[in-house]
Amino acid sequence: MGSNPETKFWVICPICQRASPAGTTYCKHCWGASLSSGTLVPDEELDAVLKDRASRLKRRKLIRTVIVSLISAALLFSAIYYGLYNFTDIVARPHEDITSDSLIGEWSMFRHDLARSGTVNLENSLPQGVIKWTFSVDIPIKSSPVIVDDIVYFGAQDSKFYALNAVTGDKLWEYNTGGWIESSAAVVNGVVYFGSNDGKLYALDAYSGEKFWDFETPYPIMSSPAVADGVIYFGAGDFYVYAVDIEKGEKLWRFLAGGLINSSPVVANGILYIGSGSEYCYALDAKSGRLRLKFKTYHSVISSPAVNGGIVYFNTSKGFLYAVDGNARTWPYEHQLKPFWIQLWGMGLPLPEPPMQSGFLWVLNIGRTSFSTPIIANDITYVGSDNKLVAVDVQQRKKIWEFEAEDVVRSSPALVDNVIYVGSEDGKLYAVDAVLGEKLWDITTEGKITASPAVVNGVVYISSHDGKLYAIE
Repeated sequence: MGSNPETKFWVICPICQRASPAGTTYCKHCWGASLSSGTLVPDEELDAVLKDRASRLKRRKLIRTVIVSLISAALLFSAIYYGLYNFTDIVARPHEDITSDSLIGEWSMFRHDLARSGTVNLENSLPQGVIKWTFSVDIPIKSSPVIVDDIVYFGAQDSKFYALNAVTGDKLWEYNTGGWIESSAAVVNGVVYFGSNDGKLYALDAYSGEKFWDFETPYPIMSSPAVADGVIYFGAGDFYVYAVDIEKGEKLWRFLAGGLINSSPVVANGILYIGSGSEYCYALDAKSGRLRLKFKTYHSVISSPAVNGGIVYFNTSKGFLYAVDGNARTWPYEHQLKPFWIQLWGMGLPLPEPPMQSGFLWVLNIGRTSFSTPIIANDITYVGSDNKLVAVDVQQRKKIWEFEAEDVVRSSPALVDNVIYVGSEDGKLYAVDAVLGEKLWDITTEGKITASPAVVNGVVYISSHDGKLYAIE
């Protein structure tokens, strides 16, 4: 009587998916994987099982390859997009129409306009040094005046913001804040915006003084705001640059500068420029707030930059005047990597010579200190340094003349035709010939002048630490 042969069984390795005879403890194909939990497969089913497992393994490998490829492609695309977005203008260019200016007969913001030019041309008549009127608040005034629609606006250290009739000097209204006011105002479309040391930026009706809204920051606001394309820009003592919607008073973006910001922002061709106490001057996209240029100055930048022909001019607290390409971009980790590059190159390693800092054009030492915002006109910059008003030829990069006052010149000059108006801590407002650097006249106040003059319709307006605002014709 015959009998069926005994069925042979196999165990499939869970690692390599290859078969070993039943009873084998460790797989001999893949370096000893344990087979104790493997499923027994009869001999007649082995080929089908191995083919099925091979097919599933192939599908899993294909899926894994596709997933890894997609993730890799996404990461590569993200890296390329991040680089193009943050370090080039290929993906997102600045909105070059983001700009504004004072109308003829106005001086509607600090230094006249968004480029902080401090310059007015074609005045019908020039001030001759005769006091027209004064307005007293009996406490120092550091805020620089602005003039729109024959109204003068300024703040004082009595925590009040004032609006005066520009012709008569009569008070129209005043508004109480919770702190000293050193920020100069910006007036746009019937609304006056200014910061206070109570940490708030205010928006008031320019004709009645009624408050529309206020925007609060944790620390004082001494930076003078700039308004463009429905957005107000300013810096604060919490180290941030802010962009706020002018209609709602709501934050659009903020940028951490890493240092105290007293500098006032400049907006030109869709780019915002601002200095900080962290030894850097920044260029940001005005629409998004993304960083374009982080320029190391080695000293704090308290004054405002000025823009002319795509070049940004600014000076540091230690008296260095810089010219920087306004469209330049900081390359990735430039300030972190470059010191190591310089060290290794200096050790004689076969490396290319380190390039100049991104955006750098030139620098000139104009004195020991400088807190004044420069004027740029006809390839000449005029700026206060130490106790002098200095004229520098920006093409030849050298001083043309110096006008010496009796004390420090912190005031930022104003240029009208060929006459420069500037204040000094000696208490005087000077009118200086822009060509020769010679004094034309001066007016003496009873306190320091650190504010910047504004010139409208043949009258120069200036505030003093003696607590008075002066109108001089």
